[in-house]
Amino acid sequence: MPALSIPSVQPQVSEAEWKLRCELAACYRLVALYGWSDLVFTHISAKLPESVSGNDHQFLINPYGLMFDEITASSLVKVDMQCNKLMDSPFPVNPAGFVIHSAVHEARHDAQCVLHTHTRAGVAVSAQAAGVLSISQQSTFVLGSLAYHVYEGVAFRPDEKPRLQADLGERNFLMLRNHGLLTVGKSIAEAFLSMYIFESTCQIQLSAQAGGELTQVDPRIVAGTAQAMKVQTDGIGAAFVWPALVRKLERSGQGDYAS
Repeated sequence: MPALSIPSVQPQVSEAEWKLRCELAACYRLVALYGWSDLVFTHISAKLPESVSGNDHQFLINPYGLMFDEITASSLVKVDMQCNKLMDSPFPVNPAGFVIHSAVHEARHDAQCVLHTHTRAGVAVSAQAAGVLSISQQSTFVLGSLAYHVYEGVAFRPDEKPRLQADLGERNFLMLRNHGLLTVGKSIAEAFLSMYIFESTCQIQLSAQAGGELTQVDPRIVAGTAQAMKVQTDGIGAAFVWPALVRKLERSGQGDYAS
């Protein structure tokens, strides 16, 4: 079923849920616009706040089968922590996507949004033994809150969830070894901007490795960045840049996501 054939669910949901749906659909379109999507095989989820859902165990995720530049606010699927659909939808949910995202949402009550990608640069750096190197300003933001999770195959087994949760801990950047990148945000905007920094870090690293000897950032600077990120609760400027990103999306002709 084409995305444009899906009836609007706006009359069926609260104003707060509709706003969250529109923001998440915009995030999917932005991920496609920046070239981070992998056909239909990665995911972005947004947890519904307790004030909307009545509990802390419901989230929105992409309908399995739609490209990211097709996703609309109404096509997003609402599920609980057992992957039960809470509203009618003609689309299934990818089991691997559900396991990863439900694991994070279960363990991190501060995580409104979880964004996961399989970009070429992200997977390439995830396969490097040293992982992220401190060779750029971008990398210092990532290294201040970075964790790693060993590859266990396609993530459809629930028994992987405790290990993933333990590896992530309280950090906001997760490198899934031999797999890809994941960011956690207190908002959709924060998760997106964190992924922008994470992806840029990986692209810069691969480009730098193709040249001469690398210069490492002083470890004291990296440590100082980590401390600054803990103190600065508004993250890395997500609320500031998000409106501009939405305007960019609308200029690109992708403004039909809010339907």
